[in-house]
Amino acid sequence: MWTKDEWFPIIQSRMTEKRYVHTLGVAETAMELAKIYGEDVQKAEIAGLLHDICKYADKAWMADQIKAHHLDATLLDFHHELWHGPVGSVVARDEFGVEDEDIRNAIHYHTSGRAGMSKLEKIIYVADMIEPNRNYPKVEKLRDLAHKDLELAMRYGVRHTLQHLIKQKQTVYPDSLFCYNACWT
Repeated sequence: MWTKDEWFPIIQSRMTEKRYVHTLGVAETAMELAKIYGEDVQKAEIAGLLHDICKYADKAWMADQIKAHHLDATLLDFHHELWHGPVGSVVARDEFGVEDEDIRNAIHYHTSGRAGMSKLEKIIYVADMIEPNRNYPKVEKLRDLAHKDLELAMRYGVRHTLQHLIKQKQTVYPDSLFCYNACWT
């Protein structure tokens, strides 16, 4: 496995400068939340650094990876924006040597969410929404919640995401609905 210092230029080369700044912000925010909620800070940093590693990957290549690695084939029926998480979890393992399943799941589900998310998965999901460079209505409320109650932040964040998708008349991936339902049980 490479050292994290060796990762930075590789990560940076695979995304725009704005996305790289976002990625560093997610890693920092994830580490901060990990400290608050008693999660492994190094795992949070790794998941944050690699969560968008495939954000700008070629769509045809990602579709091929979904098939080749037997990821959920129904992903291909939904917006390609969902693909970078699951494919990124494979890249984290195969290219960056990340064997930890919890880290890989945090990368995999950082966009869709799912029922039964681990604490690390929730931290990355929320950190992606609240990192310092995010600017959208009600982000400050979500930031405040995230620093007080991770479960409430998840409820608020998932609801915000679903409302956005519905407003945009986009289909909703089933894992996102399962995630929403799990937040209320």
